[in-house]
Amino acid sequence: MLEDTFAKVKRKTVEIISEEELKQRLKSKKILKVKLGADPTAPDLHLGHYIVLRKLRDFQELGHKVIFIIGDFTGLVGDPSGRSKTRPPLSKEQIQENAKTYFQQVFNILDKDKTEVRFNSEWLSKITFEELFRLCSNFTIARILERDDFLNRFKSDIPIFFHELFYPIMQAYDSYSIEADIELGGTDQKFNLIMGRRLQESKGMLPQIAIIMPLLRGTDGEQKMSKSLENYIGISENPQEMFGKVMSIPDALIPEYYDLVLDKEPEEVEAVKKLINDSKENPMKLKMDLAKGIVELFHSREEAIKAEKNFVRIFSKRELPEEATEIDISEIIPCRAVDIIKLMIHLKLASSNSEAKRLISQGAVKINNNKIEDYRKPIEVKNGDILRVGKRNFIKLLRKK
Repeated sequence: MLEDTFAKVKRKTVEIISEEELKQRLKSKKILKVKLGADPTAPDLHLGHYIVLRKLRDFQELGHKVIFIIGDFTGLVGDPSGRSKTRPPLSKEQIQENAKTYFQQVFNILDKDKTEVRFNSEWLSKITFEELFRLCSNFTIARILERDDFLNRFKSDIPIFFHELFYPIMQAYDSYSIEADIELGGTDQKFNLIMGRRLQESKGMLPQIAIIMPLLRGTDGEQKMSKSLENYIGISENPQEMFGKVMSIPDALIPEYYDLVLDKEPEEVEAVKKLINDSKENPMKLKMDLAKGIVELFHSREEAIKAEKNFVRIFSKRELPEEATEIDISEIIPCRAVDIIKLMIHLKLASSNSEAKRLISQGAVKINNNKIEDYRKPIEVKNGDILRVGKRNFIKLLRKK
């Protein structure tokens, strides 16, 4: 029984610090507090988060208590893990707005009734300078500078700002505050998780067990999936957007996504690798099946099939989509002749005049598959025309009046 439980927990992990400690905690039959933290630096959780959230769900199924910490306070600093430069700071308002969307997304994966959600401002915002001094006395600058991201920046003469040094200490304090038994994180979080162990030990607590999960590479095929790097696939994105983004990943990433996202068994992943490496095999079908599988995870089989058909129409047959977001422009632009720049900004397809002009100059803006060449020339828009911006943004323009 213990062996089966341990095997379930260990499955698809990179490292457990330490396995023996974890076995002892599981053997004790105690309900363990399992922690995961996420800073709301953007409104979307992505597939990289899903891999860790799925492991949290494993613990819920085993009867343990999951604590999901929203880093509304640590988000003011920004996690420097894996970063080659300082994160741009977010305002409290931005963080609160992003945090609102996390609940709905998290509970699509976790059991809401078995999940405790906490904000780390509950304890971090109340720390006095005296308490901060005592807290920092448990760590050395040398230890913090050991981490690769800081070390590389220091060697490259890239600034490390003082507030960034506090981030791993704050994350460690989260673990101390909730008395975490286990903390989950990606390989880039290993240092932070170990800091939590050290702080708990210094406070006379049993150190948390660090469960290190693999990082999923983003759509660029190189760097880890990240909101700030804009190479992510959001778990709340619509089926067409999600399908299209999966289809945009490099072929070399297909086995990785089958393994980490679809959670396939090792022999299935090996079979996919062999097909990818076979120069005679076209990976398109594998990627289409992957995209359908991922869409089905977060939507439905029906939506996945519909997204596939839509993708084939647009990208293989060069046709317009059967379905597109419909917007009535008769009130905002009553005339048939439309200023395309103003229309794009109003529809939030461009954030500024310069961005709209750039998209047009790149040939990324079309009406009914007809490329717009001159942004200065008014465009005739009829009821039902399809405005396309980029690869996946389609708007059906209606004139109901």
